[in-house]
Amino acid sequence: MRTAERALVGIGPATAVTLGDALDNAPLSAFHRRAALISGVGFFTDAYDLFVISTVAAIVSTRWHLTTSRTSWVSGSAILGAFVGAVVFGRLADLVGRKKIYMLVAAIMIVGALASALAPNFLALTTARFVLGLGIGGDYPVSAVLMSEYANRNDRGRLVGLVFSMQALGLVVGPLVALGLLESHVSDGLTWRLLLGLGALPAAGVIYLRSKMPESPRFQAAVRGRAAQAASELDAFSGGVVRSVAAPVLVPAPTRAAAGADLSRPRLYHVLRDRRMLRLLAGTAGSWFVLDYAYYGNTLSLPVILKSVDPGADLAAKLTWSLAMFVVFAVPGYALAIWWMDRIGHRRLQLVGFGVLGAAFFLLAAVPVLTASVGAFIAIFGLSYLFVEFGPNTTTFVLPSEVFPVSARTTGHGISAGVGKLGAFLGVFVVPALETKLGLRPMLAIAAGSAVLGILLTRLLPEAARRGLEEVSGDNGSTAIIVVDEQTSDEADHRPLVAAQ
Repeated sequence: MRTAERALVGIGPATAVTLGDALDNAPLSAFHRRAALISGVGFFTDAYDLFVISTVAAIVSTRWHLTTSRTSWVSGSAILGAFVGAVVFGRLADLVGRKKIYMLVAAIMIVGALASALAPNFLALTTARFVLGLGIGGDYPVSAVLMSEYANRNDRGRLVGLVFSMQALGLVVGPLVALGLLESHVSDGLTWRLLLGLGALPAAGVIYLRSKMPESPRFQAAVRGRAAQAASELDAFSGGVVRSVAAPVLVPAPTRAAAGADLSRPRLYHVLRDRRMLRLLAGTAGSWFVLDYAYYGNTLSLPVILKSVDPGADLAAKLTWSLAMFVVFAVPGYALAIWWMDRIGHRRLQLVGFGVLGAAFFLLAAVPVLTASVGAFIAIFGLSYLFVEFGPNTTTFVLPSEVFPVSARTTGHGISAGVGKLGAFLGVFVVPALETKLGLRPMLAIAAGSAVLGILLTRLLPEAARRGLEEVSGDNGSTAIIVVDEQTSDEADHRPLVAAQ
């Protein structure tokens, strides 16, 4: 083994390190980027499908003469499905494995998108959107956790954030496709069906690639006790990322289960009684809930909000304003989060983002002139978009993939994402109702209060940036050990990976 490789992991000859240590200290590689891209396509679908629905809802509400309540159901049924999907599939991924659920949720997204495009009436559309939401919600925990469990310690935040940042493309592509169809004089009846049907394409394109990805090596080793299989699959897929760090012989590490308590697959009842888990869930799920209430509620209701600012604007004008905000503010926010979050800190960045979000909403609520001018409103509202992406919209996705133990990681992330989507679902109904009953500025003041609550809940969480995944989650000593010997580099590079089970 080369001296430089020993220095990379901080070990000497004939020293044992865990599989988690090897992954934490592996160099950033094409393997990581490929995994992020394959996982991220689900979030492109998520953003595209969830954000084109505001345009679709505006069209079908006119064509089908829908009430305000039914129009909200068109917008919100996929989010309600995402709540159920995140919780259910997050739990299943801890029981049957990440990879099986990873492919299943992509298939569900395809079925849901196509069924939505072919829906003949309100009931069929809301049902199909709910099915789509099941797939979208299920994609949250498995995509985030798989990337987190593949990643190294120094780049974990940016890699998981890169998965989530594929939303940025969805935010831009959705309005662009909608504008293109509206301006090309395609009939409204065909426009909304095409908008929904096109959402099946990204998931269809990635389902084969997902079938070729390996199961999470940390899950394989710690939960299933298959250290050799984990190392072999990861080595084949990654092109030798683990081998490049250390030429290993894998043996099982002592686990808490070996000490007399089988905690490798704890029952949900035990998970929810654990005081540390409850504290972490309060921080991750609670902050995600208040973020999504303010973020999705205001984003999906943006046409209603912009109508209050400029009552004479048509649908194309509102789409143009939305697109401008996404391009000018949201996309740079995602880029900044990917570049800086591991340096700033994941928890710290969430606190900063909630602070700016609250200040922006409070300013809009307190200063009447800012909601009387389209330009001033978009500038301040857009600033909130920048710090939502460069802050809690990204970090509420990243932190749950780090702080929970491996045996309950997708369960914890799924509950967090599901509770977040519940906040978004309530926001879709509550935001328009508050705007109608109280007016735009009081509604924004309530959103500012939500951001303040997000700050308080974030303080319950540990800082995870640049720390080993097992250290952050409390899983130290529960993954396979790599025994590094005195082999030469040539011997190490050509010796097969073997393991004692």
